[in-house]
Amino acid sequence: MGEDCLMDANPIRLLALRDRALSLDEVYAAVGDPSAGGTAVFVGTVRDHDGGRSGVVSLEYSAHPTAEQELRRIAEKIAADHPVRALAAVHRTGTLGIGDIAVIAAVSCPHRGEAFQACRELIDTLKHEVPIWKRQVFEDGADEWVGACD
Repeated sequence: MGEDCLMDANPIRLLALRDRALSLDEVYAAVGDPSAGGTAVFVGTVRDHDGGRSGVVSLEYSAHPTAEQELRRIAEKIAADHPVRALAAVHRTGTLGIGDIAVIAAVSCPHRGEAFQACRELIDTLKHEVPIWKRQVFEDGADEWVGACD
């Protein structure tokens, strides 16, 4: 799939894993479609706590070599199960600081309810099925690995 996947007839407009900052403008532009009445966008950011533990100072995301294939499989299923006009999903890898964007998922559909439902399914499935792991680093120097991306 490479860095990005842009196709005219296919509703899957942008899929990527990137080791640089993600662009909300790029993702929003990718899902623009004149036949869509609703666009839903989810932006996941790095927070300063997790699982009741405060003091997170950074995250490091790592992806399995099959992560892009899994992301594509999920995107294709969402596009087949919903009236998707356009879909995009990008996820960061590497080290991120507090407030950095870790993931953006966006879906355009004929109506807002459909867009909300498809976008929620996209991000939830991505989090649970795409093999991306995070290492959380805490202010006291401790760290821990988490089995799925947040």
